[in-house]
Amino acid sequence: MQDRRENQRSIKKAVSIAGIGLHTGVQTRMTFKPAAQNTGIRFLRTDVPNAKPIPADIDHVVDISRGTTLEHNGSRIHTVEHVLAAISGLEIDNILIELDNKEPPVMDGSAIQFVDILLKAGFDEQDATREYLILDKTITYSDPEKGVDIHALPSNQFRVTFLIDYKLQSLGTQYMSFYSREQDFVEQIAPARTFCFLHEVEELKAQGLIKGGSADTALVMIDRKIEESELDRLQKLFNIDKKLVQSENGILNGKKLRSKTEPVRHKILDLIGDLALLGMPIQGHITAARSGHASNVALVRLLKKEYEKQILAKRFQRRPRERQIVFDTEAIMRILPHRYPFLLIDRIIDFTPGEKITAIKNVTMNEHFFQGHFPGKPVMPGVLSLEAMAQAGGALLLNADEDPENKLVFFSAINNVKFRKLIEPGDQIIFEIELIKFRLRSAKLRGMGFVDGKLVVEADLMASIVDK
Repeated sequence: MQDRRENQRSIKKAVSIAGIGLHTGVQTRMTFKPAAQNTGIRFLRTDVPNAKPIPADIDHVVDISRGTTLEHNGSRIHTVEHVLAAISGLEIDNILIELDNKEPPVMDGSAIQFVDILLKAGFDEQDATREYLILDKTITYSDPEKGVDIHALPSNQFRVTFLIDYKLQSLGTQYMSFYSREQDFVEQIAPARTFCFLHEVEELKAQGLIKGGSADTALVMIDRKIEESELDRLQKLFNIDKKLVQSENGILNGKKLRSKTEPVRHKILDLIGDLALLGMPIQGHITAARSGHASNVALVRLLKKEYEKQILAKRFQRRPRERQIVFDTEAIMRILPHRYPFLLIDRIIDFTPGEKITAIKNVTMNEHFFQGHFPGKPVMPGVLSLEAMAQAGGALLLNADEDPENKLVFFSAINNVKFRKLIEPGDQIIFEIELIKFRLRSAKLRGMGFVDGKLVVEADLMASIVDK
C-alpha cells in the first residue's frame, strides 16, 4: 500500500460569510482563519464568554438527529457537515472557524459558497507532513432495517462510490463514483444541494423546527399529491415569494436540478463532511448504499476504534518511525511533561488505547544516578524503576483524555510493590502496564517490568488526571 507524503496546509488569510442557520433560524457571521500546523479543524463560539475551541472530531459529536452537532466545555455548534465537507474537499488540514452564533449559515443547502470564499482566501502550505489513515482491512457498517450498507476498503487513493434508491420518480436510483478531491470536488460535488421530502418538512415545520429552512435552502421532493387548495398554504410555509404552481419535475416550485445526479452528489458531499470527523484524511475506498448522517457517523466510530492506535501515533509521532515503535522519545515528550534527567522511558512499542501500554527503558552506564548509587556496584534505584513504570502508565492515561497536552497525571498510591531482581547497566526494561479501572479521571493500573523475559519489578498504581 502506497504511503503518501504531502505537506499540510491552511488558508492564507481570514475570510467571512454570513447567513441564517437552517434549524435554529439564527443569523450567524462565520469567519475562517488560518491555523498552525498539527492543530486540525476547530470551531470557536465568539458569542460565548471564555469559550474554548471545539475540535471537529468524532469524540465531540453530541447529536446527529438533525445534522452533525459538536460540543466542548458547554459550547455547542449545530449542523457543521457542509462546512466540514468544504474544508475536507479542499484538503485544508488546519483552520479555525469562528462563529458569533450557534449554527453556520445554511446558504443554498450546498457547500459551494463556503468553497468559493475559501478559494478566495488562498492556501498556505505548511512544513508538517500530512498524515493519512491508511486502510489495510475492510470495515463494514450495516443497518438491514434501513437497507444501509457502508464499506471502507483498502485503496491507494481516496474514493467514494454511492448508491441511492428511492421509489419516488423524481429521485429513483442514482449511482456515482468520486475519484479525486483535487480534480472533481469543486465542480462536481460542492454545488450539490441537500434534498428532503415534503411530508418530512411539513412535520418539522409543525414542530417549530428548521426555522431557517425555505425553498431556497433545499430541494423539496414532492412525495404526495398536492391539491390546488393547498398551494397558498405551502407558499407561506416555505417562504416562497412568487405564487406557487404545481410542479412538473416532482420538486417543489419546479426548482431545476444542477445536474441529473445532484441528489446522490449531495450524499457524497455529506459523507465527505462526516468522514472529516476522523481527524485525518483517509486513504481508502468508501462504498455506501442508502447511507445518511447517522450511518456515516457510525462508520467513523468503527474506523476510529479499529485504527485508534494508528491515529494516536500519527498525532504525536511527527517523523517517520522505526518498525515496532509506536512513540519515540520525541513523541513521548509531547505526551509527558518530564524532561532530562527525569524522563525515564525511551520508547513505546505497543499501545492499546484505554487498555494497556508497553514501554522500554534502556539502562546505560551514563545514567546520572549511577554516580552516587552504589558507584562500585551500579544498581538502578528501585524507586526510579517505579517512576519509569509510572511514566509509562501516565502515557496510557493521558491518551484516555481528550485534551492530553493540558493535563497531568499524579500518582496517589503504590501498593503491592515487589523488587525481584537487580537492574544493572546494560539492561533493557520492558514495562507492561494494564489499566484495571478508570472512573471520573481516577485510575488503577497494574505494572510489571521485565529484563530478558524475567520479572524484575511489579506494583499496583493509583493515579488521577488533573488540569495543568
